[in-house]
Amino acid sequence: MRDFRKYNVWQDSHLFTLEIYQVTKEFPKEELFGLTSQLRRATSSIPTNFAEGCGSNSEKEFGRYLNIAIASCSEVEYLLLLTSDLKYLNIEIHQVLASKIIQIRKQIYQLRLKLNQ
Repeated sequence: MRDFRKYNVWQDSHLFTLEIYQVTKEFPKEELFGLTSQLRRATSSIPTNFAEGCGSNSEKEFGRYLNIAIASCSEVEYLLLLTSDLKYLNIEIHQVLASKIIQIRKQIYQLRLKLNQ
């Protein structure tokens, strides 16, 4: 069993989740149960699946959870694009957040590749 807190990528994804919660506080109230909720759930799914995978009994099972986290990264990347296009995020904030989620996805992908070696 692994300690998820020791992984830099888990720490990065946790901090990113906190950042998304702050940013989405400014979204329109009518999006509370729409995009706000979906973006928050997709973002929190990344460190959550990572942590859950760390509690698994095998490398294969851990890899499956990493795949789910990678898919959540792609979902977040799209939702950030959508919220930017809807003008809920300004372009600068969108670029910073998009860059961070792409980096997190790359880190998780690299870890998954290591598991397969």
